[in-house]
Amino acid sequence: MLALGIDPGTAICGYGFVESRGSRLVAHEYGAITTSPKAPMQERLMRIYDGLDELIKKYRPDVMGVEQLFFNRNVDTAIPVGQARGVILLAAAKNDLRLLERTPLQVKQSVTGYGKATKEQVIYMVTRLLNLPKPPKPDDVADALAVAICTSHMMNSFTFRNNL
Repeated sequence: MLALGIDPGTAICGYGFVESRGSRLVAHEYGAITTSPKAPMQERLMRIYDGLDELIKKYRPDVMGVEQLFFNRNVDTAIPVGQARGVILLAAAKNDLRLLERTPLQVKQSVTGYGKATKEQVIYMVTRLLNLPKPPKPDDVADALAVAICTSHMMNSFTFRNNL
């Protein structure tokens, strides 16, 4: 089973493809779709959509996991991230791709065993679980891989499969 994990953002939209082979997890492709802050928002969103659509068509994942919007204090950041999430959800729908949304706490719990893990702990565990030669950069890519790992865990859980 191949899971695509997404860490939504308008400047940096992290993505990661993780295959579940029994109890092993293997990273296939990961990186980020980046946009210039100087570009108009509609162009940035179109770049994210087009880049993601191309990746989905190339790798044909079985499921997409997306981190839910965590609204803290910064409304200026939350709105553009919400817009990026919109085009990400559209890409999933247009490609008939099953979608799982997880909170940052659920992702951290799945990857590290602790829902309030630090960014460094998440990066460390992603690197170890996927046997990567070095930690993924930027952090958004590590977050996307963490979402893909969490999505794989969910899809492989007995309880989840029996509730489909």
